Amino acid sequence: MAEKTQKMKLLTDNRQARFRYEILETYEAGIELKGTEVKSIIAGRANLQDAYALVRGGEVWLFNAHISPFQQASQYFNHEPRRDRKLLLHRKEINKLVGKIEQKGLTLVPLKMYMSNNKVKVALGLARGKKLHDKREDVKRRDDQRDMRRALKQY
Repeated sequence: MAEKTQKMKLLTDNRQARFRYEILETYEAGIELKGTEVKSIIAGRANLQDAYALVRGGEVWLFNAHISPFQQASQYFNHEPRRDRKLLLHRKEINKLVGKIEQKGLTLVPLKMYMSNNKVKVALGLARGKKLHDKREDVKRRDDQRDMRRALKQY
């Protein structure tokens, strides 16, 4: 049998998440959207900057993700930009997440939103918040790597 090639198109990225948090595990989740939200996301009008995910009532919800209203739709059919959106995960994954979040004090952070096989997906990261000194170490490490690349490029 021929394998299907998965095409993944990045729609939006939460670049600050990897700076603010230490990502321990990642999960792929579907997202329950309205039609105008899908059109707006494809047009690149989504923002995950201040978004976070919580487990409530045995379901995972995405909060504070901003998806701008679709310009070509009327106001009556449009959506609220910051409404709560349900994330679609398997029951086993949700139970595993609940255990890790409650025991270790971790949080769920959306890392990126992308399109895979004509479906919008969200990459969630199980994360621990970084302290200020951890952030400084990351900046220093990045600067050192940049300097090494420049030095190697000259030779």
